[in-house]
Amino acid sequence: MALLGRLLPLALALALGPAATPAGPARSPYQLVLQHSRLRGRQHGPNVCAVQKLIGTNKKYFTNCKQWYQRKICGKSTVISYECCPGYEKVPGEKGCPAALPLSNLYETLGVVGSTTTQLYTDRTEKLRPEMEGPGSFTIFAPSNEAWASLPAEVLDSLVSNVNIELLNALRYHMVNRRVLTDELKHGMALTSMYQNSDIQIHHYPNGIVTVNCARLLKADHHATNGVVHLIDKVISTVTNNIQQIIEIEDTFETLRAAVAASGLNTLLEGDGQYTLLAPTNEAFEKIPAETLNRILGDPEALRDLLNNHILKSAMCAEAIVAGLSLETLEGTTLEVGCSGDMLTINGKPIISNKDVLATNGVIHFIDELLIPDSAKTLFELAAESDVSTAIDLFRQAGLSSHLSGNERLTLLAPMNSVFKDGTPPINARTKNLLLNHMIKDQLASKYLYHGQTLDTLGGKKLRVFVYRNSLCIENSCIAAHDKRGRYGTLFTMDRMLTPPMGTVMDVLKGDNRFSMLVAAIQSAGLTETLNREGVYTVFAPTNEAFQAMPPGELNKLLGNAKELANILKYHIGDEILVSGGIGALVRLKSLQGDKLEVSSNNVVNVNKEPVAEVDIMATNGVVHAISSVLQPPANRPQERGDELADSALEIFKQASAFSRATQSSVKLAPVYQRLLERMKH
Repeated sequence: MALLGRLLPLALALALGPAATPAGPARSPYQLVLQHSRLRGRQHGPNVCAVQKLIGTNKKYFTNCKQWYQRKICGKSTVISYECCPGYEKVPGEKGCPAALPLSNLYETLGVVGSTTTQLYTDRTEKLRPEMEGPGSFTIFAPSNEAWASLPAEVLDSLVSNVNIELLNALRYHMVNRRVLTDELKHGMALTSMYQNSDIQIHHYPNGIVTVNCARLLKADHHATNGVVHLIDKVISTVTNNIQQIIEIEDTFETLRAAVAASGLNTLLEGDGQYTLLAPTNEAFEKIPAETLNRILGDPEALRDLLNNHILKSAMCAEAIVAGLSLETLEGTTLEVGCSGDMLTINGKPIISNKDVLATNGVIHFIDELLIPDSAKTLFELAAESDVSTAIDLFRQAGLSSHLSGNERLTLLAPMNSVFKDGTPPINARTKNLLLNHMIKDQLASKYLYHGQTLDTLGGKKLRVFVYRNSLCIENSCIAAHDKRGRYGTLFTMDRMLTPPMGTVMDVLKGDNRFSMLVAAIQSAGLTETLNREGVYTVFAPTNEAFQAMPPGELNKLLGNAKELANILKYHIGDEILVSGGIGALVRLKSLQGDKLEVSSNNVVNVNKEPVAEVDIMATNGVVHAISSVLQPPANRPQERGDELADSALEIFKQASAFSRATQSSVKLAPVYQRLLERMKH
């Protein structure tokens, strides 16, 4: 694979000629796509390009690598056809397209590229044909025959009924008074047309598509003796209004107009730049509850976030979208802009009712549904789109709704729906207090939480943050999905109901009858103070049944030897807090005894391959996991014996060396080596 990775660029360079090598000039996205199409068509002869044709239409696209393998445009199937690359033609009896098209003037080149209707209308004007046939250097963005045919009848009639004014002006608007090739067509640039110096908007997208006033460039760089012809798929018209002016004059933007004025964004929308406005119609505003709309319209920050979420950072014409794209808004969110056939989609929904309304500073698409960002939502509204509906119902039933819909800064720890698959707790004072402890007194972001941090809850508890390699937990509950940050509150989706700590480890053990024998053993071993003081412990707590399962003689011997008992118990205590959600595949946890515990999780938590009966009994100074067996430390570990032997050998060789220097004799070293051998045997 590595060799292939090195050879492929070289193969491409050799196939496509010197201009494709790294030393050549940078190619534009359009040229790269054309280059790929040429590569895919080369088996059919020189200068043959592979073209994707949308089935059932006349739409054709030069193909990039991704489209070549997917064979789809806007979700619709395509077929591959092979035709002469721009600037070349077939020769009877020869393979491919070996001949360059003969250079002619602009007028004759229009006929060659498939714009005979433009040629016909040029004939009808008195001035334009001589200009196109004469000296000079021009660029014409020539509409295809289909583009002229698709014009509304009333528009076409108005043009041809006044050929020396309306038609002439329309054609001149498609022309630039200099030669402009595709490598000069930069995204967001404006070219000065030959009609009253009006601007033509150019957009050159990373996928290789070039648009001219949102008309797609079909075939480019057809050279003529006095300029260049680019074939486009629409008849373009002058653009005079900026985005704000279009909002002002469109009846369907009455609510949007008021919202923009209230937010102060009118300055942005009438200024310089190239934006895409996904403009919500009056109908879009009417679809959301009046309470939500009034709340947002009355909150300047939420309103500005809402509107910014409808503005893309660059102009995006519909013709440039042939597959899904992730585009960033001024709000900083990402929208998935795609297409399905002829329909544009936003986040998978076909909500665009009118597209490509061009402005001097961008493009407008009308949408029939509001795109409300998380930053403008209440916790209730955030939760409606998350997998926490059961938990939200509990908060509502417990009378805590005001916390989720007001302007209180807090973070909601909401267990996901699967947590309640076996039912929900009854609504009583205990449950209400537990739910209050799922509300943190601040609006947090999980990326800023740190290990050991404490969080204050509305229920009066302090919760601890535990950061593990692959999980982030608050007490026994770990975050299961990305945060949703709303206007005032943040939603954390959690993997279980949170259990606040209810006393020290010793308090937890004393309060559970299952651990009465363990409590007695801890007291006998003198470890009570350790488990009562501040600390971070993980206790694998053997139940009474675990002790009773030991042979009676072994159990009595253990309980009668305080030193050995303390050693065994310390082996059950890890020196850090490890909740079940932080375990992962395998964690080696150092015990207070010194040896390490091997803790793993694969649906069931195991310690030293023994299953844990109950996990995550939280304490103020640690966590308790109940186990059904007494763990035994590893005895006489080989690594430790190897270390001891190495130390012994080093000591004896030092003695031998000293003895040798003292006697200047190697004969008397034999007893020393004999001692070494004896110690190695043991």
